[in-house]
Amino acid sequence: MALGRKTGGRQKGSRNKATTAKARQLADSGLMPLDWMLAVVRDGDAEIGRRDDMARAAAPFCHPRLASVQHSGSDGGPLVIEIIRFGKDTAPA
Repeated sequence: MALGRKTGGRQKGSRNKATTAKARQLADSGLMPLDWMLAVVRDGDAEIGRRDDMARAAAPFCHPRLASVQHSGSDGGPLVIEIIRFGKDTAPA
């Protein structure tokens, strides 16, 4: 018996037989869920509401969501912009 820690066995995150079989079956069918959603979106005979729903569901897989960025100064204070101009009279020594 192990002394307080796990030894051997399946590694964490590895697929079991059922998951592997399901993935193989999907790949062998040639139609992945995203392919199916896009086929519904492109189908002109499908209801517009259904096409909208499929487009909304497929969008995260086709177009990454942009992250919002908040610009601020040190310690979350206001952003300070300093403009330094160099010319003939103000060249650094």
